Amino acid sequence: MPKKNNDTKKEVVPEEEMVPIEVIEESETDKQVKLQSIAQSAAEIKKIEADTRRAEAEALKAEVEAKKIYHAYEDELNSDDENYLYRFSRDVNDISVQSCMSKLTQWHRKDPECAIEVIFSSPGGSIIDGFELFDFLQDLRAQGHHITTGSLGMAASMAGVLLQAGDSRWIGHQSWMMIHRAAFGAIGKTYEIEDEVELVKRIEDRILDIFSSRSKLSQSQLRKNWDRKDWWIDADECKKLGLVDNIKAMMPEHISAPKKKRKKPVKRARKK
Repeated sequence: MPKKNNDTKKEVVPEEEMVPIEVIEESETDKQVKLQSIAQSAAEIKKIEADTRRAEAEALKAEVEAKKIYHAYEDELNSDDENYLYRFSRDVNDISVQSCMSKLTQWHRKDPECAIEVIFSSPGGSIIDGFELFDFLQDLRAQGHHITTGSLGMAASMAGVLLQAGDSRWIGHQSWMMIHRAAFGAIGKTYEIEDEVELVKRIEDRILDIFSSRSKLSQSQLRKNWDRKDWWIDADECKKLGLVDNIKAMMPEHISAPKKKRKKPVKRARKK
């Protein structure tokens, strides 16, 4: 058998059919144009990247500003002013009373039926100015506002009277109320001093009427306890006597812990 020829036959192209390839060299001008085009494209890319980063930074800044505005809005919503809570932490005088009445008047005009809370932390002060605020609070109650009065620290003297002005009253567990007789200074002729004393007695009758109408105490009991002394009353006593309706800020240990019963002492029989 004849042997197979595994060699691949190469096709030979005649020389006359071959097309010569012409190599065209770029001129220096063309090279410069291309380089400038590439540089321009790179610059445009960098500009786009810079614009993108700038836009992202502006968006981030706008987001931060929006969060600040939102948090400021939240703080405003959670403020005492927006929740109709007034903290009376000064002496009772014409300035502090006018300031309180001005703020409460704003709230009344803003929301004629809003619930208002006034927290007293005051050593007391002027009886006449205090009565002005007392009557103002009663007028707000009559117009439909629910008035809550509370005390943190102390409600002494006239502040203790003002604590009685609310529909509901509370006191902090470590707070104190102090009740005492009215005090005035009188200088002048005998009849002028006598008139002043008579006025003080009439004012004391008004104070006794307020306390007796809002508590379990009678006027005679009040007179006995405030005569010639400052009568300091703790929170538990205030609740027991009906001078407040609730006690707040009590330690959990005081709420949950049962009261320990005192053991009665055993009397031992004496040997004869």
